[in-house]
Amino acid sequence: MFTLTSAAAKQIQQAASASGAHELALRVAAKIDADGALQYGMGFDDPNEEDMKLDLEGISVVINGESQELLFQTVLDFVELNPGEFNFIFMESRHPSCGGGDGAANSGVCGSKGCGGGGCGSKGVSH
Repeated sequence: MFTLTSAAAKQIQQAASASGAHELALRVAAKIDADGALQYGMGFDDPNEEDMKLDLEGISVVINGESQELLFQTVLDFVELNPGEFNFIFMESRHPSCGGGDGAANSGVCGSKGCGGGGCGSKGVSH
């Protein structure tokens, strides 16, 4: 199942409050691009009937059908990548050493993808 850390939840709640999106769900999506790389995205949105609906750390999360398998056992975290540079990362927790501890330390092993290019925050989740 897709999960998120308390640090990510806190940042998402702050972003929702600041942008007036506290009534919307956090939509999380994943797709495989033409090069075969897994791309992640997220933003505030209204749920659809066919979405998987989760309540994680007090956050309403929705995932569409195409993204559900790609996000299985993925953890969304909010970490300090460099001094003073915080960002959301997606960690694939399928690897035996994943699933706990410092997300930044696991980032190479767990296949994390940062959201520094604006891709994850482009629909309203700021950081």
